[in-house]
Amino acid sequence: MKLLILVHHRFDLWNVPSWFTEKLAAEFRDVEVVCLNTYEGAEEHLRNVEIVFTISLRPEQFALARQLQWVHAPTAAVHQLLFAELVNSDVILTNSTDVHGPVVAEHVIAVIFALAKKIPQAVLFQQKRVWGQEAIWNEGPRPREIAGATVGLIGVGGIGREVARKAAALGLHVIAVREHPGKGRPEGVSEVFSPAQLDDVLRQADYVVVAAPLIPATEGLISATRLDVMKPDAYLINVGRGPQVDEAALYEALRKRRIAGAALDVFDKEPLPAESPLWGLENLLITPHTAGLTEKLWHRHYELFSENLRRYVNHQPLRFVVDKQRGY
Repeated sequence: MKLLILVHHRFDLWNVPSWFTEKLAAEFRDVEVVCLNTYEGAEEHLRNVEIVFTISLRPEQFALARQLQWVHAPTAAVHQLLFAELVNSDVILTNSTDVHGPVVAEHVIAVIFALAKKIPQAVLFQQKRVWGQEAIWNEGPRPREIAGATVGLIGVGGIGREVARKAAALGLHVIAVREHPGKGRPEGVSEVFSPAQLDDVLRQADYVVVAAPLIPATEGLISATRLDVMKPDAYLINVGRGPQVDEAALYEALRKRRIAGAALDVFDKEPLPAESPLWGLENLLITPHTAGLTEKLWHRHYELFSENLRRYVNHQPLRFVVDKQRGY
């Protein structure tokens, strides 16, 4: 049985540390573990591989992997792997949504506090050596308490569920949109709405949190029309994927103060180009796709993947299996 770990990224944290491979090889002695940090020469290994651990795989590479049974993505999103050949095959696809859920949820809570307490504005005043007490109170939305405010959560997967649980514990009222409301209310969620009722959620929410998978139905989800539905004193937070928010429409909504503000961790194009007008908005908090960053990242990956590998070796059902037709 051969496992190919194939991950190459310009950001070092996303690359697999050497201890990860070594520990897998020591624990699973009947599994041949091969780790490549470049796509050069990958074809040779793909021809006889059974399991691939990767963030990206092209259709022509997939076509070479005639013995492939299982693809695992160390990401929550898997849209980059949902090409027709893989989707229509019997190859199992799993993801790592439970790895990223807790830490991304912490980021969402931190952002809610930052927006509510106008921390970004205070930082700007500090940089200018200005005592901005009156300006923080008088200019734009005033500092507010978060207890009792409403979070409109779009998506209740691994990230959304953690956001709901943490937000509810802080006294926030959480309502959520999920594809199948009949599945019930996750912990912390007071009320569940269908996708057709999204506007009802947007009208109520003080903080709209996008944490849905990127699928055709969610691409461009937050459009100019949807931004118009939001309350004037509401905030938009996106920790899903950049294409889910119409950035041009959001820019206009923020520039005209149609909504109070926004916090984006993901963008349509990353890195966000220096010429993007989004950089100049004082009511937009930009974080450079850092919501999932944590020193515990690869330890969490090991715990999740090794458990699934153990299940695979023992012919047991895998966890975190993606419905390839639905895209999550």
